[in-house]
Amino acid sequence: MIDEFAKTYLHNDLREVREALVWKLDGLCEYDVRRPLTPTGTNLLGLVKHRACSESRYLGEVFDRPFPGPIPRWNDEGAWENEHWAAERETREEIVSLYRRVWEHSDATIKALAIDAPGRVPWWPEPEVTLFGVMVHVLNVTTRHAGHADILREGLDGRTGVAAGYEGQIDVAAREAYYAKVEQAAKAATGRKE
Repeated sequence: MIDEFAKTYLHNDLREVREALVWKLDGLCEYDVRRPLTPTGTNLLGLVKHRACSESRYLGEVFDRPFPGPIPRWNDEGAWENEHWAAERETREEIVSLYRRVWEHSDATIKALAIDAPGRVPWWPEPEVTLFGVMVHVLNVTTRHAGHADILREGLDGRTGVAAGYEGQIDVAAREAYYAKVEQAAKAATGRKE
């Protein structure tokens, strides 16, 4: 009984965080979803593409249920290097649609298998896994990348949150006052004057 509860709980959390990640693209121009926003090149659309590729492997190939779409397999040449950004010919709609198709495939894997179903992650040092372990891993990594997206989006236009329904009006004065308070505390703690 606890197994089914755990599986359902993890699955529901995964569904929510996937939607939060995709929502971070809403309302932005094509350039802003694609452009590198950190020195390492992290970008919003690349995060979505990466999650599509990665989830298709973890909740597909790992359980001998390969995703039937145009995603390179884990050991294909260039598979890892090209999934963190959108090429000129790739559209936002294509990448988001791909991610949503991966969700359907992953959801079918989760539904079809028992939580202790065995799998194999060939790129891990200890490759033998269970569905439970992979679900925890995928949820963890997707949540981390949704957090990255949240910070990137805030840097672009100040929007934060996990979904449109929870987003409030941006109070610029309150944000500026809070920022100043945190900055002052950091300076005081380190003895900085300016």
